[in-house]
Amino acid sequence: MTTGKTILQANTISIGYTAKKENRTVASSINLIFKAGTLTAVIGANGIGKSTLLRTLTGIQKPIEGSVMLNDKNISSYTSANLAQHLSIVLTESLPPSNLTVYELVALGRQPYTNWVGNLTTEDRSKINEALQLTQTDHLSGKKHFEISDGQLQKVLIARALAQDTPLIVLDEPTTHLDLQHKVSLLRLLKKLATEQGKCILYSTHDLDLALQLSNELIVMTQDTVTQNTPQQCIESKIFDRLFSDDGIIFDPVKGSFTIR
Repeated sequence: MTTGKTILQANTISIGYTAKKENRTVASSINLIFKAGTLTAVIGANGIGKSTLLRTLTGIQKPIEGSVMLNDKNISSYTSANLAQHLSIVLTESLPPSNLTVYELVALGRQPYTNWVGNLTTEDRSKINEALQLTQTDHLSGKKHFEISDGQLQKVLIARALAQDTPLIVLDEPTTHLDLQHKVSLLRLLKKLATEQGKCILYSTHDLDLALQLSNELIVMTQDTVTQNTPQQCIESKIFDRLFSDDGIIFDPVKGSFTIR
């Protein structure tokens, strides 16, 4: 397993959006480093800019200022085809109507490597089968994607990202709509993939307590700052005290979780 290699880096970026031809900055002066073999969670209150940060880090939108480097190359200089060999994205959006089986859905992850008619090689099929096995979804391969549960589908979408065989995987709210058991199962899977496969995995979440327990690092977004640290360092710095504007939600450093008073 490759560990410690810097995969993604944000250099003094400002993030935001354009409205009426004017840039609206959500957060600025952001410096982040993501390494191979790590699972990193982006946390913060609703509307704080988590999705905007992920869109900027993945090249979907450009930073207002600064640069995002993927494997020591500016992400804006990648072609779409080349970027797809370095970065895979798992979104929470509903899949378009289709009759694809689970196997066929995971096989879509090989598109960056297949020829123009999309024929799968022996290597492609090996990567697909490996992804299904790693996510323990191989028993679902013959089912239509709409015949499986939400929790199973999330694992299948991660399998598709694994089949894409990229060093970086980014997930936007992967635990949304899942019950606690499936949330824990999914995050344990992501942690295992980061640790054993050497992947750099970045995800946004509202499940703060689980992120604290299972992530190697946290990106904490508040109104004033965007901070990257280990969970323990975040606790020691008392940054969670500034996470919510509601005084009734407090972080208990002894329990290591949020409580309501």
